[in-house]
Formats: sequence, structure tokens, C-alpha cells
Amino acid sequence: MDFITNNIALIVPAILFFILAVAEIFSPRRPRNLPRKWRWITHFIFLGTNNIIGQLLVFIIVIPTAANWAADNQFGLFNLINLPWWVEALMAVILLDFAVWFQHRIMHRYPLLWRLHSVHHSDRDLDVTSALRFHPLELILSTLYKSAWVVLLGVPLLVAIFFEIWLNACAMFNHSNIKLPKKFDRVLRLFIVTPDMHIVHHTTNMDEQNSNYGFALSLWDRIFQSYNGQPRQGHDKLKIGLTEAQNEAPSKPIWSLLQPFRNVN
Repeated sequence: MDFITNNIALIVPAILFFILAVAEIFSPRRPRNLPRKWRWITHFIFLGTNNIIGQLLVFIIVIPTAANWAADNQFGLFNLINLPWWVEALMAVILLDFAVWFQHRIMHRYPLLWRLHSVHHSDRDLDVTSALRFHPLELILSTLYKSAWVVLLGVPLLVAIFFEIWLNACAMFNHSNIKLPKKFDRVLRLFIVTPDMHIVHHTTNMDEQNSNYGFALSLWDRIFQSYNGQPRQGHDKLKIGLTEAQNEAPSKPIWSLLQPFRNVN
């Protein structure tokens, strides 16, 4: 039981990963553009590299450290106001989700940040492993950014951990290549980002890439008018990835790790 409690942030995503990976085999939404082998190897290299970096960031600041510091020093919004715990938890999750949505939008707006984030977008297929495809430098920026929000809001430790599990679970779900019933998708995307909603964000069309920034809650794109319901080419004909990288290169680990240092449109 102690092992499960101490490793819950790893166990829950691992179980969900397995479920979605199996679902992609039996009920895929789209045929693959590239073989699974090298894409998965590349994405697991990203996972391993980012986990090592995550361990090194412990010596600086990470989200649990930020939550503990805020609690110990009574710093941040929720340490200054007195609300029921469940209200604070709900508000914290909603505000952190907005922070992630805002960061994602900024990553697309500024060329230097886009160089890092374009690694994620260069994937020519989308499946559950695409949620692992983030350049280590983007991981560092994201970790520091979310940690700052945790401190400023004074997010309790358990809520901060829950949010990370929730965010990772949603990212794996909406990147997965699974076929959902259309009626179910229409209802579900009123609340959270679905695979058919997020795939629009990954097409080669620049205007579609600049829409549907949400990773979990879908309301921010609706509120800020960046919601795009369907891809212009239709789901059966859409092209995924970057226009300048429609080949096998994005499935290779070295190419992907060095991508930010090349010319990126």
C-alpha cells in the first residue's frame, strides 16, 4: 500500500497508457502514416530524458516542492483567504488548467518558444505516446512555470499532485488514436478536450494549429474564441505534423532532439 501511495502519480498514468494503447489497436480513428516502432522508441527516449531532468529539477524547484514551500510560508492566494477545502481545490484545478492553456498559446505565438514546442507538433501521427513527445527544454520551462503558479496560488500539495495526474491523463486521452461515437464526442467536448477536438490543433494548417490549445478543459478555447470544431480537410484526409517535415525524420530521436536548433517556420 505504501508503494502505491508513494507512486500514485506514476501508476495511474501507466494504467491509462496501457488501456489507451490497447484501444488504439482495436478501435483506431486513423491509419498510421509511419510505423509505430521508431516513433515509440523516440517518444520513450523523450520520456526517459525528461524523467532524468525532472529528478535534477528537484534540486531547484518542482511542483510538490513549490506547494510545500507555499504551505510552510503561508504564501499564495489560498493561504490568504479562508474557503472550504473543496472550493479551494476546485478553484486551483480550474486556475492551473487556465495557466497551462495560456502557456500553450504563448508557445505558439513567440518564435523562440515555438522552436521548442514544434518538436511536439512535428509528430506525423497522433497516438497515446504523442503525449510524451516534449523537448527537454520545454519540460524545464513548463515545470518552472507551473511551479510558479502553484506558489502564487498557494495550491495545497495533494491538489497540485492531483492536477499533474489529471493533466497527464487528459493529454494521453486527447492525443490517443481512438474512435469515439460522434454523439458521445459532442457531449464530452463540452467539458474536456477529446481526441477529435485536439487533432485539429495538430494538422499542417497554420490557422488550425493556432486553435484548440486546451489540454484538459475545453472551455478556455470557447471563451477566448480559439475553438475550432472540425478540421477543414475532414478527419479522413487531414495531414498531421509540420508542412516542412512530411517525411520519416520526425520519428527519429536525434532529429527530434536537435529540431529546435534548425530553421523552423
